[in-house]
Amino acid sequence: MSTWTPASWREKPVSQVPAYPDEAALREAERQLSTFPPLVFAGEARDLKTKLADVAHGRAFLLQGGDCAESFAEHGADHIRDFFRVFLQMAVVLTHGASKPVVKVGRVAGQFAKPRSSDTEIVDGIELPSYRGDIINGIDFTPEARTPSPDRLLQAYRQSAATLNLLRAFASGGYADLTRIHDWTVGFMKGSNWYPRYEEVARKIDDAIDFMRALDLTPDNTPALRQTSFFTSHEALLLGYEEALTRRDSITNDWYATSGHMIWIGDRTRQPDGAHVEYFAGIRNPIGIKCGPSLAGDDLLRLLDRLNPQDEAGRITLIGRFGAEKVHEHLPRLIETVQKAGRTVVWCCDPMHGNTIKASSGFKTRPFDKVLSEVRAFFELHREMGTYAGGVHVEMTGDDVTECVGGVSAVTEATLSDRYHTHCDPRLNASQALELAFLVAEEIGAQKPERPRYAAGE
Repeated sequence: MSTWTPASWREKPVSQVPAYPDEAALREAERQLSTFPPLVFAGEARDLKTKLADVAHGRAFLLQGGDCAESFAEHGADHIRDFFRVFLQMAVVLTHGASKPVVKVGRVAGQFAKPRSSDTEIVDGIELPSYRGDIINGIDFTPEARTPSPDRLLQAYRQSAATLNLLRAFASGGYADLTRIHDWTVGFMKGSNWYPRYEEVARKIDDAIDFMRALDLTPDNTPALRQTSFFTSHEALLLGYEEALTRRDSITNDWYATSGHMIWIGDRTRQPDGAHVEYFAGIRNPIGIKCGPSLAGDDLLRLLDRLNPQDEAGRITLIGRFGAEKVHEHLPRLIETVQKAGRTVVWCCDPMHGNTIKASSGFKTRPFDKVLSEVRAFFELHREMGTYAGGVHVEMTGDDVTECVGGVSAVTEATLSDRYHTHCDPRLNASQALELAFLVAEEIGAQKPERPRYAAGE
């Protein structure tokens, strides 16, 4: 690593790179970014790594979720608040079911770039560059919108900074106060079949808070009751952007990506000798690796050797994205590979990406029953193999969208067009996200060792 620099990735083969027509403008945008303040701080990334080490050792659980791809259009305060509110609900349900801390990591404040299977797409005989996320080009199918623009790098930075500012205020300014748990419910969720179960959890938390008040433990004197830790993450696809926001920590002298607390390598960019792995090898943030069916055990070990040679707990999160039909075939062999090598990782389930289909109406969607099926299989396989199922990674929103079919919200293929708002892949709506949280809570509960039972008088 003595030869590593934030720019050494440029000497390696790179994939998923957009073709900018004006290289000089791109270099100028990256130069400007390199002078901007960091979005997150090295100490925060270290704090997250410590919490993820607890997950790796079975002492906590990881909840990671948010938009498939953030957009410049959906940047209102209400949109951010509704996402954070549902995320808090999910975390409370998981904490109650797991009886252990939940590490909260959003796909937010940086999740703008998306990998594409093809550089171009054809509509009505017209071929244009594929949409790669608002940080690169626009979603409108016109030559002007689809031309990659370096100015979008600066716009993405500014939106990320504003989003982070609001999220920090929500997390520490009183919105996350547990005494407000009943206020977190989104209006349309009150008709959900899961709403009574959530209210029951909320009532039990109210009772616990009343008991603590009797012990003189209140939100005023106990910060853990009124604020929460919340971290950001995204796929680090656009390496020029990441390089520009890579800074050396003044305390440790280590390099950190300051674009987000945790960043991950996608399933399409995890080549052990590629540019993305080269970049990730030099930063000290906690990092994720998306693991699809094509990941061979030998390549996984090469990635672990390159990215975490000291086997530091909390450094690596393996995010499986296999699909409900393929998880039984591929997850066990990767678990066995890691077990035999004696490596320490966080095992996380992404039940979204492997379960994407095209509906008869032409919309991309995800059957909610397939999402739940992969989650159940994830926990089942880890129980069978004696490992800890440590987290879930979902694409979700706090809005009442109709993008994934099924669930108690009863979205059907016929109703997908009602509120299909995603710029990329379909997301769980708030009701579906909460339903998933209850399922995961039940599965985490099944992982807990039974408490010893004592006979009367013992």
